[in-house]
Amino acid sequence: MVLWPMVTVQFFMSAALTVMSPFLPLYLVQIGVHPLSQVDMWSGVLTSVNFLMAALMSPVWGGLSDRVGRKAMVLRSSVAICVFTALMGLSHNVWELLVLRVLMGMFSGFSASAIALVATQINEEKLGFALGWLSSGQLIGGLVGPLLGGLMADWVGNYRFVFFWTSGISLLAVLITLVVVRERKTRGADDSGQVRKRQPIWRQLMTLREIHWLFPMFMVLLLAQFAARAVQPVVTLYVKDIAGNVQYLSTLAGFAFSVTGIGDLIASPFLGKRSDKIGYKRVLLISILGATIFTIPQAFTHSIWVFLALRFALGMFMGGILPTANALVGRLAPSEDRGKVYGLTSSCTFLGSFAGPLVGGLVSASFGIPTMFYITAALLLINWMWIAKFVREPSEEFAHRG
Repeated sequence: MVLWPMVTVQFFMSAALTVMSPFLPLYLVQIGVHPLSQVDMWSGVLTSVNFLMAALMSPVWGGLSDRVGRKAMVLRSSVAICVFTALMGLSHNVWELLVLRVLMGMFSGFSASAIALVATQINEEKLGFALGWLSSGQLIGGLVGPLLGGLMADWVGNYRFVFFWTSGISLLAVLITLVVVRERKTRGADDSGQVRKRQPIWRQLMTLREIHWLFPMFMVLLLAQFAARAVQPVVTLYVKDIAGNVQYLSTLAGFAFSVTGIGDLIASPFLGKRSDKIGYKRVLLISILGATIFTIPQAFTHSIWVFLALRFALGMFMGGILPTANALVGRLAPSEDRGKVYGLTSSCTFLGSFAGPLVGGLVSASFGIPTMFYITAALLLINWMWIAKFVREPSEEFAHRG
């Protein structure tokens, strides 16, 4: 039994990882970061550095999971998130917070581990269905997390308490994985059942050069995740600019994060089904074009309600990008190499998650927050053109191999 327990675990971990999003800039002010431009910059740096370290380590953990088991990697990442989140609540300055974010990035990488575990335990014909549900768990967690974080920050009035509470959520995910999730041991075997000779992880990764379709997907995932993450560090400040000094700023900012997840959640199952009928590539093109269209107006709106509506519409189209791309990778990857493949593709999403907030924070601090919306739209358009030219459907790839 893997899928449904892992959907539950994915929900808890996604919520835990996004709880701090609405109040992180406010927490930085509390621990002494000023002026406001420095809050912009540090919000981007702290969000990005976690993803940079995860990008560097993800291929290592992916290769290791093919040897020692994927459940062990899920447990490792969950425990790391639990421990380092609790320690963040004890931080007294931004440098301590930075070190803890670095360490959490090095030892976490939860989503990559979860995808690899499910993808190697589910029958091939149900892979898209399984990854779609896993993505739904992540989406719901990403929806609930910021909303709960904003509500608790306003209700309790103590940001440190929210970190400790979030650590408890991660601990619950650890216990579910340990007790309920069962992994069928398949390590070291290829599709014919032959046990492969153990190789160093770097050599295993080098063998993936032969899978030439993988490299166009690197760019798709990197640019998609960059676009999704670029404005996140400054959403709270942008909401404050539009709405003014309202009483429940953290709650309103949390809703600005969550409303994108609501659109994402509504559209994702529909787009997943459509991709099975009309093709993965077509769904990717439609999704990215729609995301581009609804990103641009966010730069010049002066109404908080219009901004929230645009964030919702953006989520409707973003919901078709990462799940469809991951399903495409799963359909094309050899089963014995899925740990390594998902490790590498996860590195690309982590690099996008690293570069997006970092560039978003720096550009917003230097040129204003609206500029970042225009840059994000331009990168989405570049991604659309890249997919149109280089990405193939599974049927086209198999015909090419034949």
